[in-house]
Amino acid sequence: MNKVVIAVGKRKMAIARAYIKEGNGVVKINSIPLEFYEPWLARLRIMEPLVLAGGDYVSQVDINVKVYGGGFMGQADAARTAIAKGLVKYFEDEKLEALYSAYDVWLLKSDPRRKEQNKSPTSKPRKHYTTAYR
Repeated sequence: MNKVVIAVGKRKMAIARAYIKEGNGVVKINSIPLEFYEPWLARLRIMEPLVLAGGDYVSQVDINVKVYGGGFMGQADAARTAIAKGLVKYFEDEKLEALYSAYDVWLLKSDPRRKEQNKSPTSKPRKHYTTAYR
């Protein structure tokens, strides 16, 4: 039976699930091959864990990422976190984990920061109306 690893990454409102299985280096984001994923800045962000791992690791697996919610950069960061977590979990390699940790802390843990809730008298989270009468 083939080994399949599922890893989750989150950033803002975006949630990504990476499915990693034995294969020959095909990477797809929402059924789109990574080479054709737009915008190119998001593509570069998603490619970071793949470039850091190198061809030795990436050429052994197929990676399929399902990502939804948030904007395109939030989705890209969620996808890169999911890919990095999945590769470390699939290969169980401490060297790869140390490499990711040294490069960027957010590669192996999801970013917990979220948008602050809007408060009632205004449409903003912090700034309120002032009362200048007595």
